[in-house]
Amino acid sequence: MFEDLKISNVLFLDVETAPVVYKYTDLDESMRKLWDTKFRFQQTEGPEAQYKKAGVYAEFAKVICVSVGFFNDETFRIKSFCGNDEKLLLQNFAALLSEHYNRKEHLLCAHNGKEFDFPFLCRRMLINGIKLPKILNIAGKKPWEISHLDTMELWKFGDYKSYTSLNLLANIFNIPTPKDDIDGSDVARVYWEEQDLKRIAVYCQKDVITVAQLLLRFKGDQLIADKNIFYT
Repeated sequence: MFEDLKISNVLFLDVETAPVVYKYTDLDESMRKLWDTKFRFQQTEGPEAQYKKAGVYAEFAKVICVSVGFFNDETFRIKSFCGNDEKLLLQNFAALLSEHYNRKEHLLCAHNGKEFDFPFLCRRMLINGIKLPKILNIAGKKPWEISHLDTMELWKFGDYKSYTSLNLLANIFNIPTPKDDIDGSDVARVYWEEQDLKRIAVYCQKDVITVAQLLLRFKGDQLIADKNIFYT
C-alpha cells in the first residue's frame, strides 16, 4: 500500500476542540434554542447531557489545539498551535499550510480526518473570517484532486459499516498507544476546569505520532524511533 508515496510530502495532523461555552446552561438564549432545534430528535437523555458532545460540532465548539508533524530525512518533527485565541491559532496554522503545503504533491493526513478534522478546521476558519488555504479548499474538486489522506478510511478498504479507533489500530499494529493519559472525552474538562493547554497539546501530539506510525505500517515501513522524534 502506497509504495510510491513520498512520505516527506505528507503533513500529519490532529485537532482538539472544546465547546465555546462549557455547559448547556452557559449558552445564551438564542444559541440554547438553536441547540435544542438541531438536536430535538436526539435528546433522549436531555439537552444538558447531550451538550457534553458539543465539542464535535463546529457551530458550538472551537479549535484549541492543532498539532502537526512531518518527516525530514530520518527525523519526525512536531509542532503545536495551541491557545485560547482561536482566530490567532487558526491564522498561524493557515499560514503554515499556505506557505509550505501549497503544491500538488502535498498531502494532509489524519485519522478520521475527512469526517472530522478537515471539515471542522474549514468551518471554524470561515467563522473566524480566515481564507481557506488551497489544500483545505476542496469545493468543486473531484475526489482524486483532493489532497487528503485518512488512515481510518484507508483501513476500511471500501467497507463502510464500522468505525475503527486510532487506539485499536495502534494496538494491533504494535504501535505505542497514545491513550496513556487523557482521551477525547476528557479534553473539554481539562480545558475548562484545569485550563491545562499543555496537557492537551501533549495528548494531541501523541495522536499525530501514532497516525504517522500507522501510515508507515500501511506502507510496510519500519516505525520511526523515539530518538528521531523532535518537538519544535
